[in-house]
Amino acid sequence: MISTIYIEREIASHPRLAALTRRYPKAAQIECERYGEVFNRKAQSFRLQKQKPSLIAARKHAGRVLPSPPEYRIGEGTGYYFSHLLNCLYDCRYCFLQGMYRSAHYVWFVNYEEFAADITELAAVGPSWFYSGYDCDSLALDPLTGFGDFVLDLFEQLPVHANLELRTKSTQIRSLLSRPALPNVVVAFSFTPQAVGEELELKVPSVEKRLAAIVKLQQAGWQVGLRFDPLIYTSDYEGQYQQLFETLFSHPKYHLDADNIHSVSMGPFRLPKGYFEAMRKLYPQERLFAGPLQQRGNMISYEAELEQQMVATVEQRLLNYIPESRYFPCHLPESA
Repeated sequence: MISTIYIEREIASHPRLAALTRRYPKAAQIECERYGEVFNRKAQSFRLQKQKPSLIAARKHAGRVLPSPPEYRIGEGTGYYFSHLLNCLYDCRYCFLQGMYRSAHYVWFVNYEEFAADITELAAVGPSWFYSGYDCDSLALDPLTGFGDFVLDLFEQLPVHANLELRTKSTQIRSLLSRPALPNVVVAFSFTPQAVGEELELKVPSVEKRLAAIVKLQQAGWQVGLRFDPLIYTSDYEGQYQQLFETLFSHPKYHLDADNIHSVSMGPFRLPKGYFEAMRKLYPQERLFAGPLQQRGNMISYEAELEQQMVATVEQRLLNYIPESRYFPCHLPESA
């Protein structure tokens, strides 16, 4: 429940805000000049705000579509990422957003048409991938934002060589199931083992619920992907990931079609050092941050030998279920 909505003066009359205010008629509305006045204020508590975040409606002026990191690829062509939201409905302890932002409030950029113009211009150049879900979950707040319908309408009109990945942990898939599947859209679901999720991924739907959503999408003709990123170390990680793969690929009720998975990616836990320090201050008792970690360059990750062992072990088990041609590892660059 959102009790406070901050609205940039510039977009106060934007038609998308009407649906928002109808949805939350009792929410206090506060006008601001730019969203940074609220979002970037000093002496904010991300941890406290996360318990009851407000929403900031804003316009994204620049940097709407940016080059994606080299390891953030699942196909040929130039990669880009974009975010219609900042921050996430879910509360994952390993999420870099907690170290990146001072505020846990949601920032909703309502100027979808300007995002669409940027994407259309870049898509005209040649084969490309556009990744949604880097600074937010693509679908978790879809009933509020209407993002799903808009972005699917856009990619339905773009050349087929312009591809979209919707990265999510959500089961909010109504916008997809209400229309024919698009050949240039992949719905990519992120997973960790159930026990890890119960400890570190607050508010996230269970593995089984996400699996059920995947199966519905496959049956409707949508391409789906699986993302095992980040790999999280526990003393019995090998057994936990094996159990996760058995649940996904051998569930007695929900029959995932492994032969028709578009792509699978996996990457180790890693955080920029500044983000890691900020997150450790937020959650000083969190066992995740007291694990077998080391600094490599400006990144914090698991000790190199352990990371290599984890990746090799989990990869070996994963490739028992999927063809290697559909596997896209996201290994941490040695120079990071």
